[in-house]
Amino acid sequence: MGIMDKLRAELIDIVEWIDDSQHTLVWRFPRFHNQIKNGAQLIVRPGQTAILVSHGKLADVFGPGRYSLETKNIPVLSTLLGWKHGFDSPFKAEVYFVNTTRITDLKWGTPNPVIVRDPDFGPVRVRAFGTYSLRAVDPKTLLSELVGTDSVFEADEISEWLRSMINMAFADVMAESGISVIDLARHYVDLSDTVRAAVQERIDDEYGLELPKLNIVNVSVPAEVEKALDARTSMGVVGDMNQYQTFQIANSIPDAAKNPAGGIAGAGLGVGMGMAMAGPMMNSAMPSAPMSPIATPPPLPPARAWHFAQNGESTGPFSDAQLLDAIRSGSLGRDMLVWCAGMANWMEAARVPELAQHFPAEPPPLP
Repeated sequence: MGIMDKLRAELIDIVEWIDDSQHTLVWRFPRFHNQIKNGAQLIVRPGQTAILVSHGKLADVFGPGRYSLETKNIPVLSTLLGWKHGFDSPFKAEVYFVNTTRITDLKWGTPNPVIVRDPDFGPVRVRAFGTYSLRAVDPKTLLSELVGTDSVFEADEISEWLRSMINMAFADVMAESGISVIDLARHYVDLSDTVRAAVQERIDDEYGLELPKLNIVNVSVPAEVEKALDARTSMGVVGDMNQYQTFQIANSIPDAAKNPAGGIAGAGLGVGMGMAMAGPMMNSAMPSAPMSPIATPPPLPPARAWHFAQNGESTGPFSDAQLLDAIRSGSLGRDMLVWCAGMANWMEAARVPELAQHFPAEPPPLP
């Protein structure tokens, strides 16, 4: 420093700290050769603590207020008598300001996955991240254990160390919690408090620091585990697989009716699918009743396969139900030719005994 710095230091007698950095924990008041004048005014604001270090030892601690410092440093007039020391007073004193307010919005996260034993899925790798706040509660311990002679001590200088402490505590808490990854979200508050308490036990008495708050924002699992969880959730949403299959069949009937084959083929397919799903739907709709022994029914007669002539071509085969449905819908007229096994030749549909009764009766000729 030059002669102007020395003269400025001799004339300034107010020792104070106005912090706007937000993350500074400790700040040393700059003074030429650490010479604090006798009678200097020390101003300590709310949220600060001042520590006087004299002759390399912690001399006193000052809370918020205004103080008059009595040191062995000599004022300007007496300093001029110290030529043999080269204007350097042999009596040194330093003032350290410690920020005792809460430093917030500090972030932590697990750099590597933590393996936990999930009660439902077995060993699972999880990652977590969150925020925490920091505050100095024992300035003397903080100064002697972490700061030393550093003129400015930021919270970032111990952030890596604190994050490692949080990660260790998080791994221990997760191993002992026994909570499934499915239920972790609703336990974030309890887990956060437990992790904070575990970290606090390790830093309170030893370093003079406190973690007033620690939050777990998210705990995530690998992508493959997320897919398995999604599949399990889907199964839970579906519920009864038989009812779900019936629902799927019912939804597919309109699409089947729009089959490019057109005409009676689409209608017949829709009827067949409707009959296929009728059994399961009726069984699910009717209340269960105790089973009673019944006689074994005889084998069903073989189903007939009908063919009909449409646009000069034979179309089929169709079941009885499909053919009857075509008659009701008007797709099969009374004068259209039909044939099935056992018939000698093609016949008009209205002349076949099995089908004639399903056509509306025709009135007799008018007189």
